Amino acid sequence: METSYIVTFIGDDRPGLVEALSRVIENNQGNWLESRLSQLGGKFAGLVLVALPDENGEALEAELKTLSASGLSVRVTPATGMAATSRGRCITLTVIGPDRLGIVREISRALAQRQVNVIEMDSAVSSAPMSAELIFTARIDAEIPEHIDLDDLEDSLEEIANVMTLEIDLERSHS
Repeated sequence: METSYIVTFIGDDRPGLVEALSRVIENNQGNWLESRLSQLGGKFAGLVLVALPDENGEALEAELKTLSASGLSVRVTPATGMAATSRGRCITLTVIGPDRLGIVREISRALAQRQVNVIEMDSAVSSAPMSAELIFTARIDAEIPEHIDLDDLEDSLEEIANVMTLEIDLERSHS
């Protein structure tokens, strides 16, 4: 039997981090299935979904923990199974506007109040080309339950956009 694990890690960004992780995974007969890796604030962080023989789980965790000597913090969590099947409509939000406190909180609150499940979110703050003003951008892929009124969500997002001087576009996926 095989077991799936989610390996989460963070460490100072430097060449060789991914190679060190992949070597340990391979040493334990693990198969690297999926990953999300990113450089953030001078650190390199990621999530990796791996599958390996049941009996190798403890050895994988122990060997990955030895990487902490090189400044890498690693956690291994058993995966509880495959993701739940889709029960709603897929939407994508794109957000852009002047950076300020509370943007993510306000948008995530509007989504949570309507039981919208965030599937993936990427965000960044960068300088505007001409003014050097800090600009917040985000892309949020989410799933909205069939029974939730999409117009109500759009109205709520429009209110947030007006108050926070943002542009929030909601795109309904056709898949």
